[in-house]
Amino acid sequence: MQDQIFHLQYAMDTFYFLVCGALVMWMAAGFAMLEAGLVRAKNTTEILTKNVALFAISCIMYLVCGYAIMYGGEWFLTGIQDVDVASTLTDFAGREGGFEGGAIYSGASDFFFQVVFVATAMSIVSGAVAERMKLWAFLVFAVVMTGFIYPMEGNWTWGGGSVFGMFSLGDLGFTDFAGSGIVHMAGASAALAGVLVLGARKGKYGPNGEVRAIPGANLPLATLGTLILWLGWFGFNGGSVLKLGDIASANSVAMVFLNTNAAAAGGAIGALILARILFGKADLTMLLNGVLAGLVAITAGPDTPSALGATLIGLVGGLIVVVSILTLDKLKIDDPVGAISVHGVVGLWGLLAVPLTNDGTTFGGQIAGALTIFVWVFVSSLVVWLIIKAIMGVRVTEEEEYEGVDLSECGMEAYPEFSKK
Repeated sequence: MQDQIFHLQYAMDTFYFLVCGALVMWMAAGFAMLEAGLVRAKNTTEILTKNVALFAISCIMYLVCGYAIMYGGEWFLTGIQDVDVASTLTDFAGREGGFEGGAIYSGASDFFFQVVFVATAMSIVSGAVAERMKLWAFLVFAVVMTGFIYPMEGNWTWGGGSVFGMFSLGDLGFTDFAGSGIVHMAGASAALAGVLVLGARKGKYGPNGEVRAIPGANLPLATLGTLILWLGWFGFNGGSVLKLGDIASANSVAMVFLNTNAAAAGGAIGALILARILFGKADLTMLLNGVLAGLVAITAGPDTPSALGATLIGLVGGLIVVVSILTLDKLKIDDPVGAISVHGVVGLWGLLAVPLTNDGTTFGGQIAGALTIFVWVFVSSLVVWLIIKAIMGVRVTEEEEYEGVDLSECGMEAYPEFSKK
């Protein structure tokens, strides 16, 4: 009878991992639609190509070496498809917690859940460098980011490794439940390095420093992308509980879902109200980024706040993202979709908010973790971007940028019937 219970729990937790991974994979569609809606029509095909290609590259590179770097084991996932049933049942039976102990699930399901997180981090880079970067330069960077840069900082955090053999972030009290820093701030750090190497879009900033708005081509598409991301985030945070098959874990999953949704709503309201105060209008793009900011903010610790606390954490994230977007524009850091602000600046806020509700972590540990992630990802990414720039260049020509990278990089337009003849 006990073996049957363990079989059932193994199957349930494995299935839950796979379903949550599928939800996170669906976030790739959300990023693609969001970015396609916020760029100009002449750059739509290229941004969609990047999002599909980066997902494929992420899956291959994490399979080849990324997972092994992050968690140990063999390259190419050697042996991960095998499971020793007798040994697994012994592991279950020997735990102090018995049925209510930690999760035990298929290694293949763990890889699937982890690999979609890698793709999420890389997707953040895509929007920030949109409309002026060479497609193949971006894809070369994606190989390095997903195969080495992300797995290294992942090993120091979720993987339990020590930073260059010197210290352990876990011993310092660092906690990042589902990746406000490990995934989102890491992606934003790589994006920031790319944007600094790349420079701003032509015409974005005037000679006297004035900021010129460059509207996106399809706000309904951007809205759809945001709602898809909102849905996928339940898998992102909910799956990070790692287990469903007992009462305590099921309740934790429910609270994580509840808090994730509450934070997104809080972020939306915060950004909407601040935009109304600053601009006198209800700015849809700020509202959409407010939703995402709320989601990023709660990702580091969705398991410990009350529903009200989660709403307030998200609301502060929504306020921060509006201020950050405006500040980066003043600094002439051109981010067409606001990715650096949403995932980087608010990702940092998410890490710092964890000790407010979680006694098991410290502000010092969170700051140490944030600095480690940012310094490693930013510096290593900057080096890679500069190498790519020296070898093949990273920016399209002025003429190609004016005509749109759809034609120069992909040879086709997303909306050919609307193009001017």
